[in-house]
Amino acid sequence: MKPNREQAVTVLGLPPALGSYRLRRVLECLFAGLVFVLCLPLMAVTGVVVRASLGRPLFFTQARAGVGMRVFTVAKFRTMTDARFPDGTLLPDELRQTAATRLLRRLRFDELPQLLSVLTGDMSMVGPRPLPVATIAAFGELGRMRCLVAPGMTGWAQVNGNTRLSDEEKIALDLWYVAHANLRLDAWILLLTLKTLVTGERVHAGRLKMAEEFLARRAAAGAEPAAAGSIF
Repeated sequence: MKPNREQAVTVLGLPPALGSYRLRRVLECLFAGLVFVLCLPLMAVTGVVVRASLGRPLFFTQARAGVGMRVFTVAKFRTMTDARFPDGTLLPDELRQTAATRLLRRLRFDELPQLLSVLTGDMSMVGPRPLPVATIAAFGELGRMRCLVAPGMTGWAQVNGNTRLSDEEKIALDLWYVAHANLRLDAWILLLTLKTLVTGERVHAGRLKMAEEFLARRAAAGAEPAAAGSIF
């Protein structure tokens, strides 16, 4: 049986009130549905920009790890070419984008199709970003813990530095979110996402330190026999 938000709360030893999965699901479906309808004209424009800049196909799809490590297909507007070095390896991301698609990525318009994944239950509005299965597997137990909740369109790592963070910093922020998730925090993250779109990405050292210290404490507790119930 795949873990859901209520099971994650139980595993983490958090108050049962934080496990209001059904209420959260209803609210995010209503929100995602409204945003999807409002963004239909924007998605149409984005599709035109992608077609003019890169041609077909318009969408990029890839298998990602969802809640409970369940594999699902994530879709987004294509923003990069398939240009490669002579040995067949892909060129760096910066060299495979156009000025127009770089702007789409900066504004995150390319991720709007993922609203459909929220409506189908594969994703949430807020949560750790969906990553390839191999990437999650490389994190070992920490990767499994990261998948206790559904991946999100935006998350705690995305509003605290995102591309300016290392993989280790991102997973510390993601796991802090898993342990502290609630509706108020989700609403705050959505507001911070709007702020980030306007002002750009910035590393918030205080929040990052808090997440890293949280992860270190969990790791230390997990090493003690008396803390057998700890997830880390």
